[in-house]
Amino acid sequence: MARRTEYDAGQAAKRLKVPATAFRWARHTGLVPAPDVTSSATQCAERWSRAAVEAMDADAVRAAMPSPPISGRAAADRIADALGTPNPTAYGEKAIVTAFVVRRLVDRGLLVDLSANPDGTLHHPDQVDQVCRREDLAELVAADSPLGPEQAAARLRVRRVDWDWMVRLGWVRSPQSVEVQFGTSRAGAVDVALYTTASVDAIVPAHPDIDWEQLRAVEKGRRSPLAALRPTPVSV
Repeated sequence: MARRTEYDAGQAAKRLKVPATAFRWARHTGLVPAPDVTSSATQCAERWSRAAVEAMDADAVRAAMPSPPISGRAAADRIADALGTPNPTAYGEKAIVTAFVVRRLVDRGLLVDLSANPDGTLHHPDQVDQVCRREDLAELVAADSPLGPEQAAARLRVRRVDWDWMVRLGWVRSPQSVEVQFGTSRAGAVDVALYTTASVDAIVPAHPDIDWEQLRAVEKGRRSPLAALRPTPVSV
């Protein structure tokens, strides 16, 4: 059987006999060196040579993450606790801090996602605790809290049709969508875009040329004044 000559992160972790999440954390901190194998155009994963993997210190990788990772939901619960507003434990009750907020903290570079699963995130518990000690934690959570289209329109005090035009014009972008199910059949499930509160609040100051009071006074059923504008993509 031919010996493997190069490894991706999962394969390297398996050879070192360490959890894949611990390997990813060690890669983030620099304990694991940068890949020394040049990836081809068809390979997007980082890869290391056999010699590089054999030179890695497996014990140091394990020690860098002695506890198992926690899920995005568990991280959200810790953050909510740190704010003094614990997430409810009863099924169906609305959480104060959600996994959506945790993903936005990943986007900000404050948390590292150690999961290879796009449907969920995993985090180093110590890094989550570090975020929980930030003095600006409440401001971060408020800025990154999710708003659906109806909530965003209500926050701006405009009609839903006007909000839809803002999205078409590129004034705001959705970092994440969620599946919302209507009724008991999955046939009634639709993807609903979510927006951060901060990105919604940034729309008005970013477009001082719009007569916002006039826009807010447009009667129901009337064509949106924004329909005549050309797209200007949001920069962030």
